[in-house]
Amino acid sequence: MGMEIERKFLVRNTAMLANQPGLTLRQGYLSHTPEATVRVRIQGDQAWLTVKGRNDGARRAEFEYTVPVADALEMLALCSAGRIEKTRYRLPAGEHVWEVDVFHGDNDGLIVAEIELNHEDDAFELPAWIGEEVTGDARYYNSQLSQTPFCSWP
Repeated sequence: MGMEIERKFLVRNTAMLANQPGLTLRQGYLSHTPEATVRVRIQGDQAWLTVKGRNDGARRAEFEYTVPVADALEMLALCSAGRIEKTRYRLPAGEHVWEVDVFHGDNDGLIVAEIELNHEDDAFELPAWIGEEVTGDARYYNSQLSQTPFCSWP
């Protein structure tokens, strides 16, 4: 079974993104229940369909499949809730790579950093720009942000 172990943090500032290349991502959710989400994502000329299981701390089942971009565009049109638009930056730190997502649209103003680990107890370097950990806070799950965007938070 595919497994994802990921920790998620807010970002204090974005100075480290200056002159860094970013990738534009568009995604939507065909299904978003606590038991499983089914996401379609487009990045440039590539697209994926991803199935993720229920979160168990920083761990959850994950299965990802490449799909044709034309199919992904049609699947995005089927997504009932809002879409996620973001620019992703990949920043190496120590033995790991941080993925920093700068959200746009209804989630503008939200900036989140994620780090994928091999084991839940892996040690990793916390760069100075990392803020509060939000790993277990469902509000920050992309599937939730598609339904309750950052702009609607009190």
